[in-house]
Amino acid sequence: MPDLAIRNATRDDLSFIIGLIAHDTVLDLIDDPADAHGPEYLAAFEAITADPNQLLLVAEIDGTAVGTFQLTFTPGIFRRGAWRCSIEGVHVSPDHRNKRIGEKMTIWATDQARTRGCTMVQLTSNKKRTDAHRFYERLGFSRSHEGFKLYL
Repeated sequence: MPDLAIRNATRDDLSFIIGLIAHDTVLDLIDDPADAHGPEYLAAFEAITADPNQLLLVAEIDGTAVGTFQLTFTPGIFRRGAWRCSIEGVHVSPDHRNKRIGEKMTIWATDQARTRGCTMVQLTSNKKRTDAHRFYERLGFSRSHEGFKLYL
């Protein structure tokens, strides 16, 4: 497989990113890629790109977008003031799955966390994603906590 390149997302990537989210069969809310340049998405994109502790990323092979994910770097008091990295919104396009792209994205994210001095990488995964759970465990993640969400 050709090399995977990871770069910061641009406004032009929003349709691709939202399209991946829209094809996610686990999510209850379906986003519409046709709205990718609507004010809500643009405001979110601007907030993410303006924050030095946020990275919205696109993975590419030979200039073609094949995946996306977001990293959030959070300072904390726990563990002697340690920073942590949260991985969120991991999606690989359906025609590029099972090619180790998600693995390379996760390793890249972990390397970024180390570079920034984080002592922990964390993520949540929908309980319905049993294949993803095995995937993350294979990469060294452990099921250490139970997650909770309250949608407002």
